Amino acid sequence: VHLVESGGGLVQPGGSLRRSCATSGFTFASAAMSWARQAPGKGLEWVSGIYSEGGTYYADSVQVRFAISRDNAKQILYLQMNTPKPQDPALSYCARAAPLAPPNITRYWGHGTQVAVSS
Repeated sequence: VHLVESGGGLVQPGGSLRRSCATSGFTFASAAMSWARQAPGKGLEWVSGIYSEGGTYYADSVQVRFAISRDNAKQILYLQMNTPKPQDPALSYCARAAPLAPPNITRYWGHGTQVAVSS
């Protein structure tokens, strides 16, 4: 299983950023997927999840502002980040759920990429 995030970096306040997670080594269309993040000095925070059939859900802290999606043909997971807030800068991870598990029961992780908000 390979999960490779991209699209991290610096985002302007009021701007937007799209994260991508390219996957391989498993049947992406059958897997629930998630995004999680870890801010400096804080624990891991689950951000958003998507089921194989496309159902989505979000942490309260990103509800409305973030949008998770998937392209099963390309085997890529996305996270659209809009209207960044001070709590958004973090090391951001893509994750695959355990087989037959909901998105937040994760088993495999990407290496993580940094997201920062300019002041």
